[in-house]
Amino acid sequence: MIIKMTETATEEMIENVVSKVKEAGLESSISNGEHVVVGLIGNQKAMEKINWSELPGVQETQEIKKSYKLTSREFHPENTVIEIGNLKIGDGSMTMMAGPCSIEGLEQIMECARIAKEGGATVLRGGAFKPRTSPYAFQGLEEEGLKYIREAADAYDMKVITEVMDEANLELVAKYSDILQIGARNMQNFKLLQAVGKTGMPVALKRGISGTIDEWLNAAEYIVTQGNFNVMFVERGIRTYETATRNTLDLSAVPVMKTLTHFPIIVDPSHGVGIREIVPPMAVAGVASGADGLIVEIHPEPEKAWSDGAQSLDEALYANMMKKVHIMEKAMKEINQVD
Repeated sequence: MIIKMTETATEEMIENVVSKVKEAGLESSISNGEHVVVGLIGNQKAMEKINWSELPGVQETQEIKKSYKLTSREFHPENTVIEIGNLKIGDGSMTMMAGPCSIEGLEQIMECARIAKEGGATVLRGGAFKPRTSPYAFQGLEEEGLKYIREAADAYDMKVITEVMDEANLELVAKYSDILQIGARNMQNFKLLQAVGKTGMPVALKRGISGTIDEWLNAAEYIVTQGNFNVMFVERGIRTYETATRNTLDLSAVPVMKTLTHFPIIVDPSHGVGIREIVPPMAVAGVASGADGLIVEIHPEPEKAWSDGAQSLDEALYANMMKKVHIMEKAMKEINQVD
């Protein structure tokens, strides 16, 4: 249930509602916008025992029938903007994230940072802990890799996004990063989701390989119920019967998610298709779909990459792609003005 306050509701009125929520044994979360909205979390029967509409400053109450509450647009009609220092994600601008699949060494990640920055990226991606299908494949440099990507990002005034795979390494990964990435395989690792939620740090939640949109939204709810509203969704393709590409990049998910949630949506065309030459057109299509940002894999020498070389862009291909991305970004701003 959500409680919508009147425009003239005072702080005292809002605090009174929150106090009543606590007395009923429920939890509350406040969304500030044109109207203050108080979200109620807990037992439905406990909610129904109080006539919330009679409390001073309450305009109306509304039951959220979806299983995800705080993630929904009903709770927070306005878009959520995530702020990381001077970087804003979800404010209408296009956030570009780029970097290698795996951090291979300081020289390699430094070169990736240079390439990424020159193309317009503000966030450097790179894996220090790598979940690989084969146990014999390269598993990442771990803390050494985290130190390298932090140094490279700082050298080029960029933010760091990297994957956290388990609770055991959460504190370590959080020490070196600005955005915690939850990989597709961990989308429904609920204990991990709750743990990253408690950090309060920005979280990039990738869609599971076979995850439905409803499951994806509910996964985010595990993060948000910990009081962390710094969540962004990453569409990275889903597994279908099609074998021509690594995955099927579901760009229809972007406008669908825009209607269902207030959090930013990022598109990952690299994992979405897994083929270097197809990444640029899908990146441009991602911008056209209304995404708030892109995350792509780049490498100075893709043919020598320790992982995911087939989908990594070299400097020339990345630079060319970014020219097209910027053109589409400008076009989308004009299109949105028509609306």
